[in-house]
Amino acid sequence: MTQSSSRVVERVDDKHRYEILVDGELAGFAAFRDRDAQRVFHHTEIDDAHAGQGLASHLVQQALTDARNAGKRIVPVCPYVARFIRKHDEFADVTDPVTEDVLTWIGSVLGD
Repeated sequence: MTQSSSRVVERVDDKHRYEILVDGELAGFAAFRDRDAQRVFHHTEIDDAHAGQGLASHLVQQALTDARNAGKRIVPVCPYVARFIRKHDEFADVTDPVTEDVLTWIGSVLGD
C-alpha cells in the first residue's frame, strides 16, 4: 500500500521565493525577484531527501501559474525553469527571453 503525502506550494514574499511543503516540511523552493512586470526566476532547489518525487516540476508549475495570474511576465534565468518552459509551451505567451540586461540586474540584486 502506498501512503500519499500532502504537497503544498506557497509564495513567501519576504523570502522572494515559492516553497513546496511535504506534510508540512520544507522540501524545496523556487527563488525569484520581481523586476517591474517581470518575475525573474533565478534558482530552484529540492532537498535531497525529497529528490525523485516530481516535486520540482509541481513547484515550478504552481509558481509559473501564480506569476501568470499576477500579471507577471516570466524570465527563466534558472536552468530548471527554462527546461520546464521548453517542455510546457502553455507558458510561452508569458515568457520573456533572458537578456544580458536581466542577468546584470539579477546579479546586482543578489550581490553576485
